Amino acid sequence: MTSNLHLWLIPILPLIGASINGLLGKRFTRQVVSAIALSFCGAAFAMAVWISAQLSSLTLPHVETLAQWIRVSDFRADFAFNLDQLSLVMLLVVTGVGFLIHIYSIGYMWEEGGFYRFFAYLNLFMFFMLTLVLAANYLLMFIGWEGVGLASYLLIGFWFTKDSAASAGKKAFIVNRVGDFGFLIALFLMIKNFGSLDFSKVFASVASMPGNQDLLTSIGLLLMVGAAGKSAQIPLYVWLPDAMEGPTPVSALIHAATMVTAGVYMVSRSHVIFEHSTTALTVVAIIGTLTALFAATIGVCQTDIKKVLAYSTISQLGYMFMACGVAAFSAGIFHLMTHAFFKGLLFLAAGSVIHAVGGEQDMRRMGGLRNKIPVTFWTMTAATFAIAGFPPFAGFFSKDTILFKAANSPYGSWAYWAIGVFTAFLTSFYMFRLWFLTFFGQYRGEEPHGHGEHGHGGIHESPKVMLIPLVILAFLSIVGGWIGSERFDRFLAPTLHSSVTAVEAPSGESEGRAASELVFTSISVAAALCGFLLAWQLYHRRPELPQRIAHSVQGIYTTVLNKYYVDELYAAIFVKPLIDGSTKLLWHGIDRDIIDATLDSSAESAEHVSDTVRHMQSGNIRSYAGWISVGAAALVVYMVWTGGR
Repeated sequence: MTSNLHLWLIPILPLIGASINGLLGKRFTRQVVSAIALSFCGAAFAMAVWISAQLSSLTLPHVETLAQWIRVSDFRADFAFNLDQLSLVMLLVVTGVGFLIHIYSIGYMWEEGGFYRFFAYLNLFMFFMLTLVLAANYLLMFIGWEGVGLASYLLIGFWFTKDSAASAGKKAFIVNRVGDFGFLIALFLMIKNFGSLDFSKVFASVASMPGNQDLLTSIGLLLMVGAAGKSAQIPLYVWLPDAMEGPTPVSALIHAATMVTAGVYMVSRSHVIFEHSTTALTVVAIIGTLTALFAATIGVCQTDIKKVLAYSTISQLGYMFMACGVAAFSAGIFHLMTHAFFKGLLFLAAGSVIHAVGGEQDMRRMGGLRNKIPVTFWTMTAATFAIAGFPPFAGFFSKDTILFKAANSPYGSWAYWAIGVFTAFLTSFYMFRLWFLTFFGQYRGEEPHGHGEHGHGGIHESPKVMLIPLVILAFLSIVGGWIGSERFDRFLAPTLHSSVTAVEAPSGESEGRAASELVFTSISVAAALCGFLLAWQLYHRRPELPQRIAHSVQGIYTTVLNKYYVDELYAAIFVKPLIDGSTKLLWHGIDRDIIDATLDSSAESAEHVSDTVRHMQSGNIRSYAGWISVGAAALVVYMVWTGGR
């Protein structure tokens, strides 16, 4: 029997760090602030590793109830944490990658104001994310879900004196609330129909129901609405590119490794619900596939190095949802893990590039940096080959598994696979476009001088505190997929049992399957190679060609460059009518014409009455005496009259 693991310590440790730095950090030196933030985050990671080391002796799932929380009639919701294979994977990813990003942030944010505030926010985010991952019921998960939204708002808008950063934080917060509304309604439906929000009770109730019921379809679709908001899927993806206004470590932590994967985790955790509704699964697969393609096409034309990575993140999340939509949940989690390695590295390496060139983010003003920042170059190279899907890098194994499942799953389709392969080609192209523009050719920008926002003189390599996390993540980007999809399937089988084939295929069929996998693998690698060759031709061998091609297809190029004008469309359909309606109806109609008019009229009436009555206060004693006499006489007459009756 598993002893008490004290799971509550894992999220509470970063909360303690956030509290200390948030309340007292202004009095501390930067060394003390960073030591506090790293100590508590590192302790959470150490506990996660310690639990993993004891895995063979643990009985999973392991639930620890800390306190009775809500008791209303027959409804019960406890403050409880759950450890199983799925939450353990997420636990290691969140604490491990999060700890490396904390280390990197010391160097990146050292010269910035609000240093203590930044690390308090980082630790606060870790607390909420770990609460979300370890929650044993949907209600506690929702607390963590909302908490990471709050923390991301604070981190995206960290430079709140910049209007663009403040607006990006608000946009992320508001768009996420739209998705959260769907999530919340799904919870209400669970309470009404299952009488519980505990994972075990809800899934047991769902498992006993026949499939494809309207109730389960509704719950699945509403959960997907919440996941689309948090994980930036169509149509709620618009917040994530703007969120690049935050510091680069924030982009790595929130928009690569942790928060944006919360939707994928939630859908995978709820796999029993989705498996009982083919409609919900199909919607998840279609949204994921279209998002992967749509975001990849936009990434092809972006010039801001962080914006390219932002749209790449949206596209890779689409792959994860494609996997979940064909019931290959373990493949989606496998890609979630490898993506945390190489995309976290890509963002941190991009931050190192930005640091080196004095804050410049436009790739058209970079070039020739591979010899000036060699560690950044080689680590980012590893991440680029990983995301492009070249063997033996981590991304190859997870992406190849998703593409194979997309075509061969009972819920799959050749259309999903074909779009996925084309998206893999686009991914390889725009990532090697970034690679060539940033590191090859001649330097096209102005040499940074002095002590700017990120620069410390001329072009230079980042300090060791920033490079060490890059090297570690580069190593994981290479070997992180070597565990293999089948072994990963078996590990997650007790939690995501549907991801493992229950019946072993005969030897002849196994050989045919192996041959089929080899064909699919060859096609996906060929797509990555074609993307590399096209990028090499356009941005290294013939760098004048892209401008000529863009000029020849000016209309299409402008449309893609402006992200298909989706933001403008949303502004015209939702934002402007809402603001105009609020201005005209609420301010002019209600606030000014009703509320203000009523208060103004009351004030004017009071002024008129007081002006009339004040004449009684003349200051003349004989006048006062006369009024007293009149009042006394009136009182006597009244008493005599009433007494006589």
